[in-house]
Amino acid sequence: MHNLVQLALDFLAPAPPVAPPDNKKYKRNRPPALVPKGLTAPDVIAKSEPPQSPEWAAPAVFRHPQARRELRLGNALVGYALVRARRRSIGFSVAEEGLSVRAPHAVTLGAIDAALQGKADWILRKLVEARERAARVHAARIVWQDGVCLPWLGGALCVRLDGTAPVAGRLVAAPGGQGSLHLGLPAHASAAQLRDAAAAWVARAARAHFTERLEHFAPRMGVRWRRLALTNARTRWGSARSDGSIRLNWRLMHFAPDVLDYVVVHELAHLRVMDHSPRFWAEVEAVLPDYAALRRRLHQEAAPPWED
Repeated sequence: MHNLVQLALDFLAPAPPVAPPDNKKYKRNRPPALVPKGLTAPDVIAKSEPPQSPEWAAPAVFRHPQARRELRLGNALVGYALVRARRRSIGFSVAEEGLSVRAPHAVTLGAIDAALQGKADWILRKLVEARERAARVHAARIVWQDGVCLPWLGGALCVRLDGTAPVAGRLVAAPGGQGSLHLGLPAHASAAQLRDAAAAWVARAARAHFTERLEHFAPRMGVRWRRLALTNARTRWGSARSDGSIRLNWRLMHFAPDVLDYVVVHELAHLRVMDHSPRFWAEVEAVLPDYAALRRRLHQEAAPPWED
């Protein structure tokens, strides 16, 4: 095992296997053919599905941008990206773009599809959650102009163009506790200039906040962190290495402080246990007994994207 191990937050918890759907139109032992170019899946599939099907199982089409195979899971058509790799088992993950599968070279296509059928319930639920989350993120997209308000530590932070303020920005307090960020930019500043100046200020504020919370929790957990690096990754909130290096995403500042604390504690716990075993979660729970609820909020709430 490498000396340096980097672990991402595991935001998805696998569900127990479920039995594949009984659909006589699709033989379980016959793998689906490669999808021809230009093939368009029907908008409505399996009209004969029982009306008591759960809401997330409504007829739908999910197709990964790099999909070259597709199959029917429940009453949905799922196109997935398949990557052959040197590994012992079939692995799959669901993200905003869709379902990705990694499988050993020797495993047949039929065996891959059978494995996906065995997890059909979990896969469909996660595909719907990912689609809904993408819609929330899109709705939260920032329109960079004078007066735009950003989610900020559970509240809001409005950004103003102010020629009298320093270029680096100045936080101005307001009655009731909701302040505003004044950036020393001219009134004709472009959206990109406003975004970049705000990002620089948020990153500085994030470093100060993260450092304070790391110093707060590390002694309680009996660990020592050595270095903090900031990231702006689209799908990863934090990571840790066995040498004590911590990486945290500055966009976490959009979330409430208790959600942010969960990420900090999660990464510090990795300095004791470099996996997500029951022992690891016990370390997290010892500090944050309600970590499961905080983890769900991190997954369900949407941080606005900063790029177009």
